[in-house]
Amino acid sequence: MFVYNEECDVTSCEPGVTRKVMGYNDAVMMCEITFETGAKGNVHTHPHTQVTYVAEGQFEFTVGDEKKVVSKGDCVLMPPDTLHGTVCLEAGKLVDVFSPKREDFLN
Repeated sequence: MFVYNEECDVTSCEPGVTRKVMGYNDAVMMCEITFETGAKGNVHTHPHTQVTYVAEGQFEFTVGDEKKVVSKGDCVLMPPDTLHGTVCLEAGKLVDVFSPKREDFLN
C-alpha cells in the first residue's frame, strides 16, 4: 500500500533515461521517469492509455501528428495505440500513469 521512492529499483531505458515503477495493480501503474537534458523517449506505441505529468524540467512531446513543449505542472495524454515520444529540453522527471499496468515493465 505504501511505496518509498528510495526503495524502488532503477531501470535504465534509453541513454540518459531511467525508470522506477512506483506502484501498480492490474488496472493501473505509476512510474517515475528521470531524464538528462537531450535524452529521448523514443517514438513508440502500446495498447495502454498513458497520462504523463511533468514533475520537473521541460520536454518536447510528439503525440500522433502533434508536437508541443510542456513544462513543470503540465500533463500529456496518450490514447492507446497512438505513436508518441519525447525529447528532454531541460533535465527533469515525468510521472507516467498507465491503464492497465505495463506487464513488460515487470519482467
